[in-house]
Amino acid sequence: MSSTDAGTHQGFTAEERAAMKDHAQALKKASARRGTAAEKAAEAERDVLAKIAEMQDSDRIMAERVHAVVTAAAPALAPKLWYGMPSYALDGKIVCFFQCAEKFKARYATLGFSDQAKLDDGPMWAAGFALTEVTPEVEERIAALVKQAVA
Repeated sequence: MSSTDAGTHQGFTAEERAAMKDHAQALKKASARRGTAAEKAAEAERDVLAKIAEMQDSDRIMAERVHAVVTAAAPALAPKLWYGMPSYALDGKIVCFFQCAEKFKARYATLGFSDQAKLDDGPMWAAGFALTEVTPEVEERIAALVKQAVA
């Protein structure tokens, strides 16, 4: 949220409002879905792939690789949209997500983990990782993190 130097609240940014709108639309669409669990899961994955396809080149390339790595490393995670971004859930609860750089005008994309991820490492651990490129080494690290998150 934005604030002025005097500390007064100015409301949500346009990017934050757009993310909330995307989330509301996804919830509405999910509640309207009919069919078997497998059909709903397939439709949710199609939604994720369609959202990835809409992204700018560098974000799209990274999101495609992240999607491939996450779904291969942790097949129990179900792809779904979360605030308009690709995410992966276990038993309906978000475990990890990809946030593109372009949407929030950031200099890097983010691979984030929720409190559902089992990444605990003492009294402090990372829950988000900046991504500027998804190399084979980065893919290995993502796979290891995702496996640990659902272990």
